[in-house]
Amino acid sequence: MIKDPFSLRAIEIIGRIPVGLVSTYGDIAACAGSPRGARQIARILHSSSKKYSLPWHRVVNREGRISDRNSMSHLDQRVMLEDEGIVFNENGLIDLDRYLWIPVV
Repeated sequence: MIKDPFSLRAIEIIGRIPVGLVSTYGDIAACAGSPRGARQIARILHSSSKKYSLPWHRVVNREGRISDRNSMSHLDQRVMLEDEGIVFNENGLIDLDRYLWIPVV
């Protein structure tokens, strides 16, 4: 069970990312109280997405790119985002001016 305030806040924020929008690891971390905690968000997503039914696929890096993984889940992530109406450009980037959701404290 997660008890630390940062992780609990991050889980709550991730759970609020609307369908058809994305947020970044860094924006979530900053809103949860740790502006330099982007890697912690990745850890939380890896360890808690299933347990808390988090929309993990809606979290991308600050460039609007799906972060590479050792598994093939980045392909699943792209399909899930496209199914929500998110468009990728020819370089595999999401237009953050159009699709970025910034969490509010």
